[in-house]
Formats: sequence, C-alpha cells, structure tokens
Amino acid sequence: MNEIICPHCKKAFKIDEAGYADILKQVRDHAFEEALQERLRLAEEEKRTAIELAEAKVTNKLEKDAAKKEAEIAQLKAKLEAVDATKQLELKNELAPVEKERDRLAGELERLQLAQKLAIKEAVSAIEKERDELKSSTKLLEQDKKLALNALKEKYEVQISDHEKEIERIRDMKAKLSTKMLGETLEQHCEIEFEKMRATAFPKCYFEKDNDAKTGSKGDYIFRDVDESGTEAVSIMFEMKNESDTTATKKKNEDFLKELDKDRNEKGCEYAVLVTLLEPDNDLYNGGIVDVSHRYPKMYVVRPQFFIPIITLLRNAAQNSLKYKNELALVKAQNIDITNFEEDLEAFKSAFGNNFRLAREKFTKAIEEIDKSIDHLQKTKEALLGTDRNLRLANDKAQDMTIKKLTRKNPTMAQKFDDLKNPDPPKPD
Repeated sequence: MNEIICPHCKKAFKIDEAGYADILKQVRDHAFEEALQERLRLAEEEKRTAIELAEAKVTNKLEKDAAKKEAEIAQLKAKLEAVDATKQLELKNELAPVEKERDRLAGELERLQLAQKLAIKEAVSAIEKERDELKSSTKLLEQDKKLALNALKEKYEVQISDHEKEIERIRDMKAKLSTKMLGETLEQHCEIEFEKMRATAFPKCYFEKDNDAKTGSKGDYIFRDVDESGTEAVSIMFEMKNESDTTATKKKNEDFLKELDKDRNEKGCEYAVLVTLLEPDNDLYNGGIVDVSHRYPKMYVVRPQFFIPIITLLRNAAQNSLKYKNELALVKAQNIDITNFEEDLEAFKSAFGNNFRLAREKFTKAIEEIDKSIDHLQKTKEALLGTDRNLRLANDKAQDMTIKKLTRKNPTMAQKFDDLKNPDPPKPD
C-alpha cells in the first residue's frame, strides 16, 4: 500500500498498486497529450516547408525552361536579322516549326504548372485531413481521460468511504466484544454462543471441551457431527486465544498454528480453527475468515463473531460430501469383503495346489511303476515269444524228422525198423 497526500485537502490516504498504476497512467496521458501537440506542431511545420520547397522547385524549373527558350528565340532572331532579305522567307519557313514547338512547350508548361498546383493542393488537403483526424483523436482522448479520471475519483471516494465504515465497524465490534466479554473468558463466550444455536441448528452435534491430554497437549473444544447411520460428517478442533491489552509480551496468531495442527491430527479431527482476539490491528484477521491451509491443511483463523458462521460453513460443506463419504464407506466394506474372499480363495488355491502336487507325485510314481511293469512284461513277452519261436522250430524239426532220415547213416537201426515193418512169417511146425 502506498500513502499519498492530497494537494487540495492535505489529507493522506492509501491506495493499492492498481490505483497507483491508474494515477501513473493519468500522468502518462498528460505527457502523451504534450507529445501529441508537439507532434502536430512539427507536422504543420513540415507540411509548410514541403509546400514551399515544392513551389520553389517548380518555379525554378519553369524559370530555367523559360530562360532557355528565350535564349533560343533570341538566337534565332539574331540569325534572322543577320541573313539577307533573300533568305528571310526561308528563315521564316524554318522559324515556323520552332514557333510551333515553342507554343507546344508553352502549353505543356502551363499544363505542368496546373498539375503541380493540383498535386500541391491534394497534398495540402491530405495533410489538413490528417491534422483534423489528429485533432479529433485528441479530443476523444481528452474525453476518455476525463471520464477515467472521474471514474477513478469516484472509485477511490467509495473505497475511502468503505474503509472508514469498516474502521468504524471494527472499532464498534471491539467495543462491544470488550463489554460483552467483561467477566467471562473467550472460551465461555464461544460455548455460550454455541449453546444458543444448539437447539435449532446443532441438535445432534457433539461440542465439548478437549480434556484428553494423554499425548502431552490438547485443544480447547472439539466439534463432531454424524448422520443417522453413524458416519462422521465433520469434525473440528477449536483453539481460543485472547490476552489483555496490558500484556507486556504480545503473542501472534501464527505462534499457535503448529500446535493446533498437532492437536487436530492426534484427536483425529478433519478441520482446525483458531478463534482469536490477538493482533487486533491486523487487517488480515479483521477482514473475516482467514484460510491458512497453505501453512497447515484444513486450518482457519477467525474472530469470535465468525465462530458460528465457520461451523455452519464447514458443516454444510460436509453435508454435501456426506453422500460420497457413505459411498466410500460402502466401497471400503465391499473391498474388505472382496479381500476376505480373495484370501479364502488364495487359501483354497494353496490347499488345492498342495493336494494336487501330492496327487501328481503319486500319479507320476504310479506311472513310473507301470512303465517298469510294462518293461518287465515286455521282456517276459519277448522271452515267451522267443520260447514260442524255439518251440515252433522244434516242432518243425520234429515234423520234418522221419525214420528214413534217422537211419540214413545207421544201418543197424534201419534193419530193425525194416524188421518191424516186415515181420518174418511163422515157421510151420
């Protein structure tokens, strides 16, 4: 904030950076007006200089052309006077084209002068038009500047009036608070204010002093609100701070924020609120509800007159989100059921996997034993097949064996077999 002294009334008033920028813009507009007037003056001088220069150039060229033609004519006249009478006719005939050319040049010179005048007139008209446009723009800028100045003046008059009203309101509030709290503490005041509103606004809410100092520290009051199903809608840890005007060592509000945040976390509260009468001249805390969540999460600093409004605001905001809290609790319960189901499923899968492993091991062992038995039976089969083959060969050999083959190299046995086939007839008596 910048402090400025009015040059007329000699009163000092404060303006913010935006107001200072507006005033600086007015000064710049005045400088722009001076620069614009200087630019118009320079443009007028440049226009006049350009016109004079153009006229001088045209006049100089015309004078040179005229002098040149007059010199040529004088030379021709001298020649005419010098020639004989006999050649005057010829010279006259020769002079005719020259005079014709002179007349043509004179006509062109006249047209050129007319064109030059027209061009100069058009240039002057364009410069005058630009000058008129600049004057019109200057008038508009002056009007805008006056309007902006009036608006700025009205704005700051309104702001000054509002600041004076706010200062008066704060002084009145401080006087009322001092009177009201005479003989009672700030905690008692807040408790009484809450009890006044309990029956109508907070019939089922919990608001009691924090007497639990197991963790080494405690807040002043705890507010809790739950719905019919028992789900907590909102919880607030309150700390009340006040000091006498005659206290030598003045405390600041920020000195208590860290401890309040610690109490909020230890008691499981969602929000923390510091109700304070410290720093009575600090405009930050006198302006209303101060959000200090940038320092500590979900924390606010208020004056006592905003004690009930901060509870109402936080409670209403919590009521809007209560539906989502219930849904979240339901989802958490469902997640617990799903977790238990997954754990039972995992236990079943583990037991089933163990039994499956044991069964698989026994099955594999049985398969190995069957494979061994099959191998043994295969060997037995091969042995039996070998025996059958030998028996078949023996049978074939036995079938192929004859008495003739047996007695081929044994004449004795051959004779005996012959004898058996052809027994001797009986001898007669």
